[in-house]
Amino acid sequence: MTLPSHVPVLIAGGGPVGLTLAALLAEYGIASLTVEADEGYCSGSRAICMSRRSQEILGWIGADRPLMATGLAWTGGRSYFRDREVLHFQMPHDPLQRYAPMVNIQQYYVEEYAHQAMQRHPGLATLAWSARVTGVQPGPDGVSVEVESGGTRQTVRADWLVACDGGRSTVRDAMGLKLEGMQYEGRYVIVDIEQASQRPVERLAWFDPPSNPGSTLLMHRQPGNVWRVDYQIRDDEDPDEAVKPENVLPRVQSHLDMIGETAPWKPLWISIYNAKCLTLDSYRHGRVLFAGDAGHLVPIFGVRGLNSGLDDAGNLAWKLAWVLKGQSPDSLLDSYSIERVHATRQNLAYGAKSTEFMAPPDYGFRLMREAALRLALVDEGVRSLINPRQSAPISYDTSPLNQEDRAPQAGPAAAPGQPAPDVLLQDGDAPQYLTARFGAGFVALAIAPDAALSAALDALARATQAAPHPLQVLRTGDGGLADPHGQLRQRYGGEPGTVYLLRPDGYVLGRWTAPAAHDLRAALAPYYPSVSLNPNATTKGQA
Repeated sequence: MTLPSHVPVLIAGGGPVGLTLAALLAEYGIASLTVEADEGYCSGSRAICMSRRSQEILGWIGADRPLMATGLAWTGGRSYFRDREVLHFQMPHDPLQRYAPMVNIQQYYVEEYAHQAMQRHPGLATLAWSARVTGVQPGPDGVSVEVESGGTRQTVRADWLVACDGGRSTVRDAMGLKLEGMQYEGRYVIVDIEQASQRPVERLAWFDPPSNPGSTLLMHRQPGNVWRVDYQIRDDEDPDEAVKPENVLPRVQSHLDMIGETAPWKPLWISIYNAKCLTLDSYRHGRVLFAGDAGHLVPIFGVRGLNSGLDDAGNLAWKLAWVLKGQSPDSLLDSYSIERVHATRQNLAYGAKSTEFMAPPDYGFRLMREAALRLALVDEGVRSLINPRQSAPISYDTSPLNQEDRAPQAGPAAAPGQPAPDVLLQDGDAPQYLTARFGAGFVALAIAPDAALSAALDALARATQAAPHPLQVLRTGDGGLADPHGQLRQRYGGEPGTVYLLRPDGYVLGRWTAPAAHDLRAALAPYYPSVSLNPNATTKGQA
């Protein structure tokens, strides 16, 4: 394949993060070239649990429908100490929500659906299989990237290079950068097996089960009659020996016998894993940006790995598009690094706690874990200590993009820097989820605005009409969207005249009660050059 000599964005790595980023950029009208060293989608299940936030991001590229149709939704799980249940947890959810809290699906499906989304934009999103980055030369106005493909080497000039090439990132190595943090010694064998089962879809965990004494074992059902089985091996076991089928299959069979899964089965994939809490200090280095495992490695416990990588893509895509379209200066990309490094450090803190429980690093941790498990048998109050704390969207409390909070009385759930809570509204007879409006331009959500404020919002929307993704205005109250389930009132407050500005990635930029038009213009001006600041627009509602 002959590669182009120049591209606006070159994405190194065609895993789920790189492919999703390419599809998101295409939705914004930005051309990219993705180069992937493998010749096709990944093998084995790898990352399997897709959070509600990840489903939302995939919805921006239209990949949520096949994912929901194929994946297995779940809302909770059970943990056992030996052969007795010590925890039955449920994640927050209700029947009105757009997405399930979690969906189990193999990573190669996610890659396929993101690739299909790319293919809807053939002139914008190009994928080169069996192509790998072999050299990187950054410059002040772009990056020269050496790519090996089909036995030949070509140099591609990119305005921006995004490294999505995983934990062994070639781009990171070429830049002389290293992940910093800690690595745990405890190892888990990961096995995919095919076996029919009628068991409910739940996260299942056993601590010191009779089937595998001294080990910790996890199970998840996946599409296609696939079980994902993860079990801890002893510190003195040779990892190369541990993954040999003759050592893996008897341990799996022992556990299936214990839980009464008697249908015939066969192994599909075997690998080994140990938890790492590592990150770069910055995800922006000039014209080179890092996303997913290339920038951070997060423990699998609590399913924050791939989910945090997709959150990187959702955060980066709109900012890179705004910069390339000339709507914002490239300093906007500094906020990508600030926000996502902050998110990683939060995820690492949660992941470390989960890892220290799932794979205790020393005798003291093992002793405390066993004490908690023993107490959980008789005391329900202790059971929260063994809750796995699943992935959740991270708030950007200290983001440089946040506006001063001018409506604190509305409560903490939708404050600046928070992920905007989803609500199910009604547009006439048609239900409408707020999150369905994300992934494009900014959104102004106005609660029962009066005529003057409504006119000011209309003027703002008109001022952005020439932009590739203009401001969307949503109103409730007379003639606007209805809140039949009371979700908007509960999650955003119900004070008339409150306005929320929501970023394209679904985060709250700012909120005001009866704002002056100048305040809204000032908040939007860095993202829409056509929104001029009128120094005379200082009275409420004035356009």
